[in-house]
Amino acid sequence: MARTPCVADQMRPYLARRQRRTGRSRNILSVAPQYTSAGSSGHTQAQPGLKHAAGRRKPTVRLPGPESIWWIAAVAALFTCAQLLAIPLHMGLSWDEVVYVSQVSAHVPAAFFDPARSRGIPLLVAPVALLTSSIAVLRAYLAVASGAALFGALIAWRRLRPAWVLALAGLMFSTLWVTLYYGPQAMPDEWLAFASLAAVGLFLRAVTPASPPESGGGPNAAVLPSTVLPSTVLPSTALPSTGRPGRWTLALLALVLAAGTLVRPGDAVFLVAVLAIAGLAVRSWRHWSVIVAIVAGFAAGAAEWIVEAYLRFGGPLSRLHLASAEQGGFGLHLGAWYELKAVNGPTLCRPCSIGWRYPELGLWWLALPVLVVGGIIVARQAGRAGSLLAGLCSLALASQYLIGVDYAAPRFLIPAYALAAVPVADLLAWVFVTALTKNRPGIGAVAIIALTLQIASQLIVLDRQVTGTVTFHDEYAAAAADLRKLGVTPPCLVNGSQRIPIAFYAGCASTPDSLGASPPAAGLTSQGGTTRFAVLEWTHQQPPAYAKNWRRVVLPGTGKLTMVAYLPPR
Repeated sequence: MARTPCVADQMRPYLARRQRRTGRSRNILSVAPQYTSAGSSGHTQAQPGLKHAAGRRKPTVRLPGPESIWWIAAVAALFTCAQLLAIPLHMGLSWDEVVYVSQVSAHVPAAFFDPARSRGIPLLVAPVALLTSSIAVLRAYLAVASGAALFGALIAWRRLRPAWVLALAGLMFSTLWVTLYYGPQAMPDEWLAFASLAAVGLFLRAVTPASPPESGGGPNAAVLPSTVLPSTVLPSTALPSTGRPGRWTLALLALVLAAGTLVRPGDAVFLVAVLAIAGLAVRSWRHWSVIVAIVAGFAAGAAEWIVEAYLRFGGPLSRLHLASAEQGGFGLHLGAWYELKAVNGPTLCRPCSIGWRYPELGLWWLALPVLVVGGIIVARQAGRAGSLLAGLCSLALASQYLIGVDYAAPRFLIPAYALAAVPVADLLAWVFVTALTKNRPGIGAVAIIALTLQIASQLIVLDRQVTGTVTFHDEYAAAAADLRKLGVTPPCLVNGSQRIPIAFYAGCASTPDSLGASPPAAGLTSQGGTTRFAVLEWTHQQPPAYAKNWRRVVLPGTGKLTMVAYLPPR
């Protein structure tokens, strides 16, 4: 008896034509019900053997679609996990961290808060510092918080880029050694990076309302023209056009700018300036509500800094002058050369008289401007301005450190790296999709190998930096333990070199200035009395004049620090 064709057999030519037309690779036949005729009765029964074949079919693993938010969530989670694995939770606090944490700690006296700092980081760590003195808890809290902040910053670009491209940008930024290193640290640069990345994305969403889906234009179109990136690879995420910025978008823009300004007001000026100029110069972006949101956000974030300037430093201009003097003055310097020499460490290069360490691991830094320009060109060919604005904001945030200071610290450029990751991701996405659509797997393989080598090299640098930092910060705790053995216990006051971190670990207060012509207070003793006092100095340096006849004790627990304590008479 001849076999009667089933429904799937009849649909097979149609489905084949549909697959060629749409470019979809999903095999719809695998889920189509298959039936066969059972004579003239009109009833159907399952074709023999299909039930057992279906039972033997292995379940397929389906990755999230290119627009799935899970790509961004995965990168953010990976960022947090990498910090927890690579950075020891017990790694001690640095000088700068001590200054910030001590402002809100309920367990140690507050260190001197110099004019160059702002109160954003103390507010960030307050929920932990008020409850516990555990450094491990603080590190874990900041690692989780920084992962959440990266997720939020990338989500701000959600309607401007496909999720997988945003995840690619987040991956490149979050695997830099300097990003991983400072993620669990109480330092301002990375938090300004998150705020800057979110602010640019929200600004673009506010000034370029989405076009209707059928138009195929607007900021929600594919990163590249549809002839290069088919909808199955980068589907449109367009939303109906509103014609004006949404209230929530404006509120979030003001909020993230206020947060960034509160963390680092001097750097935020450059970001706000570029956004405001762009909002005024580009006619299609000229919405006064956006300008008001930018100005209001900056003003709200800078308010605390301005008020404190009047209360403690004689006004904003006086505070700026003091901050500039503390940094050695601003002017034209070879900051770019210093940053290149410090790209693989040390964390502070001042004065930056060292050579370029491990140049083969720092070639990416020289290639970064070229990659950014390439990403901007690729995006502009698609009629997209987002990459250009991100690149300009990145350059503005980096400029003061590339030409304005005479020393270097890799963390200064973290905000610039965050914004530069967007055009670089656009370029890399173009390479991947070109390799797929043009049947050139070699191009994609080269890009994947280069990205893998970049991540591996950054992890090598991270391991070296973490090892050195743990050793150095452990000596702060060792010096504090030596002081306690000498009788310098709370209430106590520490002066001299490295006074701020060592005083923090000893539970003591520290003086604003390292040295003075006379003791900072009368009646201080090394033991007994109301307040115990000690002056710390390097072994090769002389103590202040008032301490020349004091007892000199080499702190035995130190190695690299090689500190000496001068104790007043008992």
